[in-house]
Amino acid sequence: MFGLLGPNGAGKSSLMRTIATLQTPDSGDITFGDIDILSDKNALRRVSGYLPQEFGVYPNLSAEELLNYFANLKGISAKADRQKIVTEVLQVTNLYDVRKKSVSGYSGGMKQRFGIAQMLLNNPKLIIVDEPTAGLDPAERHRFLNVLREIGAQHTVIFSTHIVDDVRELCHELAIMNGGRVLFRGSSEEGEKQLNGKIWTKRVERSEFDAANATHNIISSNYNQDNTLNIRVMSDVQPDESFRSVSPILEDVYFVALKNDSINV
Repeated sequence: MFGLLGPNGAGKSSLMRTIATLQTPDSGDITFGDIDILSDKNALRRVSGYLPQEFGVYPNLSAEELLNYFANLKGISAKADRQKIVTEVLQVTNLYDVRKKSVSGYSGGMKQRFGIAQMLLNNPKLIIVDEPTAGLDPAERHRFLNVLREIGAQHTVIFSTHIVDDVRELCHELAIMNGGRVLFRGSSEEGEKQLNGKIWTKRVERSEFDAANATHNIISSNYNQDNTLNIRVMSDVQPDESFRSVSPILEDVYFVALKNDSINV
């Protein structure tokens, strides 16, 4: 699984739509194996599945009926073959027990899992999933990520999100994007290793934050229950004796990449 991480407006969805052959880039090229995606779009479509941020369904059809319909469209003409693959994808996505229920009545997480189910009907080699956990409650997000994790064991998955935890939990490799540019590419471990010995933290009062921000390279902060702030600072040396060194995490890699980008623009 490859994670594409970046803030809203970074260009993630544009890149995903381009890879999925739904829009054409101004320049460059894209290949998947021996397929030249830009010159042979149908070749990629035969071996890929795409789950956009939002998708529509026929309102009065059950999940089972819809998947049978989609399987027919994908060329699975024999009824027995369709029933077999529909049952398999319903079980993989944990929707088998609600297969008779109208998809329009599904929760957000169930609809996203249905989107995964319809993608799997043609056993794609490449799966493209765009911001799938946006708007899901914590329980639905957890169930969806578990399904995606299972699928990632047998398929190539490109997964875009602005949620750092999603990438940390799922992806072997990632790219951080902003403004249509790739700011970092590698594994979480590689990114964290680059920041070893450079991340420092201390607790400050809220009234002290602006002064600290003016004198230190603060990359992130979070509130404590007593309304104080824990600030995280990047520095090659200890800023002063009040700071303590901490191990870098993926959020640090993300915020450092974005901050450096804003400085360099």
